[in-house]
Amino acid sequence: MIPLSDLYLQYKGIKKEIDTAIQSVIADSAFIGGKNNQYTKTFETAFSEYLGVKHTVGVGNGTDAIEIALLALGIENGDEVIVPAISWIATSEAVSNVGAKPVFADVLPNYYTIDPKEIEKKITDKTRAIIPVHLYGLSSEMDEIMGLSKKYKLFVIEDCAQAHGAIYKGKMVGTFGDAGTFSFFPGKNLGAYGDAGAIVTNKSELAEKCRLIANHGQEKKNVHMREGRNSRLDGIQSAILSVKLSHLPKWLARRKEIAKKYTKAFEQIKGMTVPTFPKYAEHTFHLFTIQVKNRKILQKKLHEAGIETGIHYPTALPFLAPYEKRHKKKEFPVAQKITSETLSLPLYPEITEKQISFVVKKIVELLS
Repeated sequence: MIPLSDLYLQYKGIKKEIDTAIQSVIADSAFIGGKNNQYTKTFETAFSEYLGVKHTVGVGNGTDAIEIALLALGIENGDEVIVPAISWIATSEAVSNVGAKPVFADVLPNYYTIDPKEIEKKITDKTRAIIPVHLYGLSSEMDEIMGLSKKYKLFVIEDCAQAHGAIYKGKMVGTFGDAGTFSFFPGKNLGAYGDAGAIVTNKSELAEKCRLIANHGQEKKNVHMREGRNSRLDGIQSAILSVKLSHLPKWLARRKEIAKKYTKAFEQIKGMTVPTFPKYAEHTFHLFTIQVKNRKILQKKLHEAGIETGIHYPTALPFLAPYEKRHKKKEFPVAQKITSETLSLPLYPEITEKQISFVVKKIVELLS
């Protein structure tokens, strides 16, 4: 079986570095707090330098990152936050979890990211923020989104969970809005070996608030300035991420190379849509997602041929159980079409040329 992704193969390629990093944390007993700070600070500094941002605040996971950023910006009961109709539920549930209401906007048909024109239609006097999601590794249209934030005085939190290293007009995602949030879930382009996340920002006061909230509102030991939560990036995950960050540029280059091969092979197939993106954006291909009308049939036949695929995502956010009573299918026609047709193909840096050729051959055979 050709897997959708293969994390063990990745580990084998950097095994010595990873094992040494983990052993160092164990030897220092730097798990949480105390000496852990040296490993966490090392990663936070390196990640800030990589992105070109002033502050990185390591937290427990990507969902916490969004919630903590919302809390630090003062989003609360009665507020509305605009989110895209296509994303993982973490984006919308984070809004609900701080007491605010997620308001969904449809997405762009070619790029799958939130449509700025649809954002503007959803703005009310209760709107406080926009969360653009850089979906599948492609940046949202940040110039238009930042224009709306300025026009209507709204906060912007970039959800970068799928877009580590993605670039929009020469600038890294996560550095446009008030804050950017990252997930380091193991399957991400930059993944830990467990849950981990981060908030990035150029605003020092906001970074301090986020750090305070993430550590029980604790300014120093036993001095609590507010109620917070327990959401810390631990020493082992920090050490692992520091190792992996040094390899990220070459991994991203390989992802782009594979995506280019897929695109060239499939661009002439009628009835299939391959990922597209503007010239001013650098797609990092966390996922290579095609669109086909007979998705179930194709997925079944690929599985029978030994090719694993994925569906990201089968249901648009507004139509999930927590939100569906508030919405009708016709409200989000683009998201509805996309979620009924998308299929993600195997793409990871360690996939072989032989495996790529096999995937291409089978899909061409099945769809031609």
